[in-house]
Amino acid sequence: MIEASGRPAWWFFLLFIPGVNFFVAIGITIDFVKSFGKFTFGEHVGAIILSFYFFPKWGFDKKLEYLGESASPEFNKKYKLKKTKTREWVDAIVFAVIAATIIRVFFIEAYTIPSGSMERSLLVGDFLFVSKVNYGARIPMTPVAFPFAHHTMPIIGTKAYYDGIQWKYRRLPSFQDIKRNDVVVFNFPEGDTAMIEAPDDNYYQMQLRGETPQSIRSHFTVVSRPVDKRENFIKRCIAIAGDTISMDRGMAIVNGKKEPLKGTGWFSYVVEFKTSDINLKLFEDLGLKIAPTALPNMYQMDGTPDMIAELKKSEFVKSIQENIEEKGYYDKLIFPHDDKRAWNLDNFGPFIVPKKGWTVSLDSLNMPLYERAIRVYEGNTLQKIGNDWLLNGKKATSYTFKMNYYWMMGDNRHQSADSRYWGFVPEDHIVGKALFIWLSIDSDASFFSKIRWSRILKGIH
Repeated sequence: MIEASGRPAWWFFLLFIPGVNFFVAIGITIDFVKSFGKFTFGEHVGAIILSFYFFPKWGFDKKLEYLGESASPEFNKKYKLKKTKTREWVDAIVFAVIAATIIRVFFIEAYTIPSGSMERSLLVGDFLFVSKVNYGARIPMTPVAFPFAHHTMPIIGTKAYYDGIQWKYRRLPSFQDIKRNDVVVFNFPEGDTAMIEAPDDNYYQMQLRGETPQSIRSHFTVVSRPVDKRENFIKRCIAIAGDTISMDRGMAIVNGKKEPLKGTGWFSYVVEFKTSDINLKLFEDLGLKIAPTALPNMYQMDGTPDMIAELKKSEFVKSIQENIEEKGYYDKLIFPHDDKRAWNLDNFGPFIVPKKGWTVSLDSLNMPLYERAIRVYEGNTLQKIGNDWLLNGKKATSYTFKMNYYWMMGDNRHQSADSRYWGFVPEDHIVGKALFIWLSIDSDASFFSKIRWSRILKGIH
């Protein structure tokens, strides 16, 4: 068909690229029937949608002739194929949608920072470009979807994809592997179950807070979403596959080495002043976020260690205490939600981040950490019978992981819903690497100060 219409032979190989092949096949079909004198819009629609009817009908038409290569300029001149204005607009729109979809799926995509979990590295209102090619573009796992809509149609609010067709996880070759401290965009691992009316809440965390699945479903519309249609999150990769991760009094420790966030990490402190006669505006100018407490002369201040170092120089400051959850305090919201481990937001671990090919023992110590990865992310059935585990119906004492996993955390350490709450990020959830900010808008600023000019075209490190 390509040869008959005069298109280059390399078009054939475009048919092997999922997503792209759909549009290329349409173009090849239209060019092919034009070579046999089918020029009208109706004939083209018929050839695409009802080819099983029209191709035999035209094939047995004795008057039908091959006119030549429809893609050649001479063909268009000979048969005076001039498009109407409507057809020109339709073709232009279709081409723009196809081109933008290819760029968005396989090369680069725009992303907006919705929350303060990455302050001060990334601010609410930052607009980023996320590269798909650095880690290798992920082939669409849910290929039938409305262009430019993620999981919900704008305005009407219905589902923007058809999950009746699902493809296995595949990724094109990458330029690099994910490295520690990369800022990464990924699909929210616990977003497999979501609540339409409460998109920012976590279905599983609500159950940890005392709700039952029945009570949640009585208040919200609960839906299931495939991997590539789950909410997009952006965090910093603290540990890669095979690393040993822990946290001690708010300090991340990877493979036994402390990993402080220099100049970007946002922490909470309690600051006591010597007097109540304090001009807080001076400290706000340092970039600190200030909130009063119930005690006189004491304030909660959120900021980076560099800001706190400047604050300590003030003669009015009596004491500064970092807000840290003490060791031994058990927070049931913290992964792996195991009361045998007294873990909290600032103290947990150590444990190993799963790596492809790594084998773990199936025992009472490891299963709270790795059960969801084995069962949900890697698609196995797990059942405990007495002290034994059945893996896909057979007794097993160990499991070998099929994917790499990552540990993601926000730079705003005390205001970030990250891996500390929901665990590992599987490699099939990885979307891309954050590259640079192309626009930044401060919604709280005055009209003439809304654009943060200093952040435009700023790289993300």
